[in-house]
Amino acid sequence: MHPPSSTARRVLNGLSKHRLAFQRRANSTAVEPPPAGGHLPGVATSQLLRPTRDAALRTPGIKWKDEDNSTLGGRETRKMNTYQAVRDAMAIALAKDDTAVVFGEDVAFGGVFRCTMGLAEEFGKERVFNTPLTEQGIAGFGIGMASMGHTAIAEIQFADYIFPAFDQLVNEAAKIRYRSGNSFNVGKLTVRTPTMAVGHGGLYHSQSPEGFFMAGSGLKIVIPRSPIQAKGLLLGAIRDPNPVIFMEPKILYRSAVEQVPIDDFELPLGKAEVLVPGEDLTLVTWGTPVYHCETALHVLRSPSEELESLIPASVRGAKVELIDLRSILPWDMETIVESVNRTGRLVIVHEAGAIGGVGSEIASEIQKRCFLKLNAPVRRVTGWDIPVGLTYEKFHIPDAIRVVDAIIETLTY
Repeated sequence: MHPPSSTARRVLNGLSKHRLAFQRRANSTAVEPPPAGGHLPGVATSQLLRPTRDAALRTPGIKWKDEDNSTLGGRETRKMNTYQAVRDAMAIALAKDDTAVVFGEDVAFGGVFRCTMGLAEEFGKERVFNTPLTEQGIAGFGIGMASMGHTAIAEIQFADYIFPAFDQLVNEAAKIRYRSGNSFNVGKLTVRTPTMAVGHGGLYHSQSPEGFFMAGSGLKIVIPRSPIQAKGLLLGAIRDPNPVIFMEPKILYRSAVEQVPIDDFELPLGKAEVLVPGEDLTLVTWGTPVYHCETALHVLRSPSEELESLIPASVRGAKVELIDLRSILPWDMETIVESVNRTGRLVIVHEAGAIGGVGSEIASEIQKRCFLKLNAPVRRVTGWDIPVGLTYEKFHIPDAIRVVDAIIETLTY
């Protein structure tokens, strides 16, 4: 074998130096790149979720519906995401109420979001069954079932397609009790439907239509933020003596995970929940934007280098009260009024557009009831009043930066 040439030796020496340099870099204590989702809190890391058994069992307002409703010691929880919690609620309703039925497009197969998976096999296809693709027909069928005494749990596959059922819901379901002088009612009707943006749903799969039903006197509208909330509020909705439209934020079906009590429990309809107490500003929202607001509060307290010059030091210590409205109709006016009378400022956040949105009604009532206590105009942060653009959906919804901007403007007014 011939010894390596001088050129080969130089190449080998160069490779050795590069190898040593690479090893030194690999062994160094250099800062790791940020995680894909960044360091800001998101749904998966939210402090608003209840990841432990003890926290889950101590959920505010929880009302146990079994015989042993006093002690927590023997109760169990199970890790669930939101769609599993919704499924668990329906399974309890079907098991405890022989008149309960679940129906909608593809529900016998488990549904698009898997919320009814296995229910047809467990309870039979006479109680969990598919319907034709007709939202008006699904709502009308549910009204008929409920008026005959059945517990009717209907599914509209996407809230974007609830509009063909609008007449049935606001002219029939909402008015039957009044129209008949309380001789008939459809209080045992619950209409479930996935709502809000998913990141890539575009104009037909990312709408938030809750505001359209605000004038539907006789209806209730509920939007949960997490698995525990979904199970407790859904069971409360199913058993409420009024027809309820139960809107489930679709992006939270899998991203929100908690330890959920496996027993039968309800959470109160018509009651907001104070998630973060505060005294300088009231921040009201519901559904997915709850987590954008949580991120906004983190940015306000601890801005990144890129944002430091934009967030005045004087507002970083502000104590913001974060409230999840939960029930959109009727909304908890008492809790919001009490909070705004203390803080003197209100910011409302929702994904639907500003014109005719739920925030308009809240802002109007607060301006009327808290006028002399307000230190700044009521501010709304909403989706834009245009169809949701597929490519630009991220810029359509009210994200953390837009929420922070509104908070700063309101605090410095």
